[in-house]
Amino acid sequence: MTDVRDAPRADNDARSTDDQGAFIWYELITPDPAASKKFYDAVVGWDIDAQSAMPGPNDYRMIKRSDGGFAGGVLTLNDEMREHGARPMWLGYVYVDDVNQTLNDVEANGGHAVMPATDIPNIGRIAMIADPQGAPIYVMKPVPPAERPDAKSDVFSPDAVQRVGWNELSTSDPVAARKFYTGRFGWGSDEFMDMGEMGEYRFLERDGTRIGALCGMMPGQHPKWRYYIRVPSIGQAKQTVEENGGAVHMGPYQVPTGDYILIGSDPQGAEFALVGGK
Repeated sequence: MTDVRDAPRADNDARSTDDQGAFIWYELITPDPAASKKFYDAVVGWDIDAQSAMPGPNDYRMIKRSDGGFAGGVLTLNDEMREHGARPMWLGYVYVDDVNQTLNDVEANGGHAVMPATDIPNIGRIAMIADPQGAPIYVMKPVPPAERPDAKSDVFSPDAVQRVGWNELSTSDPVAARKFYTGRFGWGSDEFMDMGEMGEYRFLERDGTRIGALCGMMPGQHPKWRYYIRVPSIGQAKQTVEENGGAVHMGPYQVPTGDYILIGSDPQGAEFALVGGK
């Protein structure tokens, strides 16, 4: 679907086998990285690189947080990618101990490889998979930077601003998806919230921390992962989204944690989600 062979190394990538199943990176695929910078810098408070972070055929820019860390990367959507079905969207990366073994396991359990296993020098080995219902996601075994062999990713945080705080899968078959992901990544999924006619909102846990949830989807939707970026104020974010050419499709509304969420699309058509205080 996409090709990130020239993506730069993120020094805060996850490293050890203890990180199996961790979300370690997030990536925006967009046809206009300059416009995406303007939009997300304003809405989230990031500082996305104005130029590609490294030379090569693919334009790849780092998303910098105000605390000096990284929140992810921006890959420019080119014509070749479009021809292979790519579109503006956000994608997550999950750490796996062995990419090849994971691909074999995925295919043996109804999923398939969208992008084959690829070695990126000094960065790691990656592949894009689609689960049996069709939702895409990356898997990755990073290479540790020589100067920081024990560095760990901090792009996901349940409560820190400018980072993804919730990973949510909307799927056509929640029971099958639950079996697929818990079997591949070792996530727990014992707790859920009853949503009546909408079914269960099944929470996903890793090492005792809730990292997200999976649920059914509305008619007309397609299976996908959605990543909620934390902002200080949902009310202010909504206003900034609309002032900068984005659209709000759902929310803001309050969730049981007390936070407020909204779902929208950026000016280039990529769906995004935000979580934060009122």
